[in-house]
Amino acid sequence: MTVRIGVIGVGMIGQDHIRRLTQVLAGSAVVAVADTDAARARDVAGGLMGATAYATGEELIDAPEVDAVLVCSWGPSHEQYVTAAIRAGKWVFCEKPLATTEQACLNILDAEVAHGKRLVQVGFMRRYDPAYRALKASIDGGEIGAPLIFHSGHRNASVPSHYTADMAIVDTAVHDIDVARWLLDDEVAETMVVAPRKSARGGPLQDPLLIMLRMRGGAVVNIETSVNIAYGYDIRGEVVGETGTVELAESATVLVKRQGMVNARVPEDWRERFIRAYDIELQDWVDNCRLGTCGGPSSWDGYAATVVTDAGLLASKSGGWATATLRDKPAIYG
Repeated sequence: MTVRIGVIGVGMIGQDHIRRLTQVLAGSAVVAVADTDAARARDVAGGLMGATAYATGEELIDAPEVDAVLVCSWGPSHEQYVTAAIRAGKWVFCEKPLATTEQACLNILDAEVAHGKRLVQVGFMRRYDPAYRALKASIDGGEIGAPLIFHSGHRNASVPSHYTADMAIVDTAVHDIDVARWLLDDEVAETMVVAPRKSARGGPLQDPLLIMLRMRGGAVVNIETSVNIAYGYDIRGEVVGETGTVELAESATVLVKRQGMVNARVPEDWRERFIRAYDIELQDWVDNCRLGTCGGPSSWDGYAATVVTDAGLLASKSGGWATATLRDKPAIYG
């Protein structure tokens, strides 16, 4: 069975996923696209054999030839498209965020619970990165005892001009928040944000930030976001346990030693660092669609991340701890 996919939002990430689905992965075909820029949608569809450009995301979702929907549009539009796909009973992959407000996330949860089973996977691709998976296997296997502290670092060489202060939490640290919940198999109880001395490279931004999470089970997480650090895209992670530690290795594949120096390549950006994770993530979604099931990060995971980032924004303004309060977890999310 070939999964016939419709893609809503054909900007940079949407087109990269289309390339992935049509040139790298197996088991799917992109048969429909939609974008608020109609000309861009027509142009992308023209480069795909047999694909149709639809005027709206809703029309794409309702199209009989579409089995599954990939939502890569602007974050505030996610709720309308994800809930429409759920109502249509179609599998949906939603790039993060699931939605931009807690209430919008709850509306998606309610729609999925009313449907009676999971249909939504959220694009937290770090869970598919081989290095992070090895990190989790070590923790789950008991190699370091109970995890006590998770140090997480998220460094960008630079960020675009439209990057705002809130994005350090809601767009950057949200990945670290999700991976902390996943690695530690626990929910966040409260968060605090500490602002160190500002980098001269940060312009109007408060950069870097240190975000603290206190998990319900007592573990503590610290997340460093440095988004103008110049030297490259560098993702760090170390878990301190009762009897040892486990950490992500350097991402360079080789070390060059010459003239008294040791050199290694640092990834340029997120696409280079996580290209394999994106491939594994989308292939897993396609494979699950073919089997008639849904796996990976769920709507609950997307909702929990949004609640924590909202608490982080509150904490950044108050200077104290902010509570992350979740509703009771519906049974369909396990």
